[in-house]
Amino acid sequence: MAVFPLDPENLLAEPDAAKATAKPYAERYQSAKPYPHICIDDFLPEAALEQVLDDLRQLPEPEDSFSRAQENLKSSYIPERLPRYTRELFYFFNSRPFVLFLEELTGIKGLIPDPYFGGAGIHRVGHGGHLDIHADFNHHPKLNLERRLNVLIYLNKDWKKEYGGSFEIWDKEMTKQEAEFVPLFNRMVCFSTGSDTFHGNPQKVNHPAGLPRQSIALYYYTATWNSTRKSHTTLFKPRPNTEDQRDAVVARHETLQDVLPPVIFRRVIGPLSRLGF
Repeated sequence: MAVFPLDPENLLAEPDAAKATAKPYAERYQSAKPYPHICIDDFLPEAALEQVLDDLRQLPEPEDSFSRAQENLKSSYIPERLPRYTRELFYFFNSRPFVLFLEELTGIKGLIPDPYFGGAGIHRVGHGGHLDIHADFNHHPKLNLERRLNVLIYLNKDWKKEYGGSFEIWDKEMTKQEAEFVPLFNRMVCFSTGSDTFHGNPQKVNHPAGLPRQSIALYYYTATWNSTRKSHTTLFKPRPNTEDQRDAVVARHETLQDVLPPVIFRRVIGPLSRLGF
């Protein structure tokens, strides 16, 4: 039996029922350490995700692909270019019933879904790929919103821990792993985001049949950004006693942002970024 009351045929849910579904999980989410998070299995009706898997057999070219030390063989696909059923499921995740569920679960009021799905969509990590531990970008520049929440729903049938790609949560000092979740089919992980909410899937994907690790990724915001805040891109953090590499490009940008006046920084950083510095 699915946790969330979604009708898999018409992709609708009753708002009050959706909100009530979150209540038994709210305290566990909000009291979790080192920052609020939760893992819920059997989250959606299986029929819905089975249709998504069928749709993913027809993926277009990815919008973004990453092949570098911190994130390798990782691709993302925006909802608008996906087959109809999966596209409409993403539209449901931006609807009132799902937002009410998330607000009840997290205690964060005034959540705003992203109509642009910036960075969100279907994420795929290929065989041998990984995503190092990081804190996410914190500002939506188009809408001037503060990023507050991530939702991940995994699409991997019969996945085992030894296949790699487990989702890891680390403490704020980056001294130890606090939680780990195998990316099992129909498992949902939700967590609050900030500049020190470190997470990722740094263990290389190693499925015996060479299958990729796939997930639905969703981001939510609040209208709490102001001029006193400092925006940042993804902040990668090496795990202790590993071969993880520091993100030198981001480090250089942060140094320049600290020492240059804002107008000079904006003029300098664009050309440097295009040159790979």
